Amino acid sequence: MTDTIVFCNRCGGQNSAEATFCSKCGGSLSGVPQSLAATPRLPVATPTRYGGFWIRFLAALIDTILVQVVVVPFGALLGGVMGVAGVAARMPGEGTRLVSVIVGTALGLLGSWIYEAAMESSSLQATLGKMIFGMKVTDLNGNRISFARATGRHFAKYLSSMILFIGYIMAGFTERKQALHDMIAGTLVIRR
Repeated sequence: MTDTIVFCNRCGGQNSAEATFCSKCGGSLSGVPQSLAATPRLPVATPTRYGGFWIRFLAALIDTILVQVVVVPFGALLGGVMGVAGVAARMPGEGTRLVSVIVGTALGLLGSWIYEAAMESSSLQATLGKMIFGMKVTDLNGNRISFARATGRHFAKYLSSMILFIGYIMAGFTERKQALHDMIAGTLVIRR
């Protein structure tokens, strides 16, 4: 069933077909011809807005800071434990530092991956940085993505980075503002 609207003869304001007086100017709607009264209200299609390069850059910067706020203290604690274990095992200082760097790097990569993939595949469909700017990640049909697709998108970002960040810059020049990792994963970043 479609709602009908009536246009006021005096001000042109839109009103419900059941209204007797205009909600805008208060004029009588009783003299409105029936041909004008029974105009069906059609849904208005709004164009899809995509997240462009700069807004996505700011969101990624916020996400990087948030992940580091969690990972760095945890990494420092883990590094301290490994340092104590290295001294107890009489491991040379360089070996202990090397193990700490490897474990810290792995922890950072793991934290970033779990954070992005879990948030983008959740019902929120966005990391905290993207939520701040009113964006969400969808598949090409506008649906929520799976954890596996979000994981693929995350690791495709390494490819976008390896080619001098050109994969990221592509988001500023493609029709639907897709970066290389979006094209690989079949995703879009949409502004709400």
